[in-house]
Amino acid sequence: IVKILNENAEMKIEVESHTDCRGNAAANEKLSDRRAKSSADYIKSKITNPERESGKGYGASRPVEACANCKTCPDETHNKNRRTEFKIVK
Repeated sequence: IVKILNENAEMKIEVESHTDCRGNAAANEKLSDRRAKSSADYIKSKITNPERESGKGYGASRPVEACANCKTCPDETHNKNRRTEFKIVK
């Protein structure tokens, strides 16, 4: 990501972090936000024009794999939903 951003000075990205559905929703929101911002801060420290990088956490609000009953979903499902994504915004 750092290499790509340094080679493309106009590109802007947003780091999006997500959690699985286990645990308290508010705590998951804070956890994912800290992860996203930490990742964004690291990338900012390595690129030119660091203002083109941002981070946001979404908790468990955007699962890639649905989990109707969080307590009975297999670990594989939870693992897929805990992730960080890089979204190109420009």
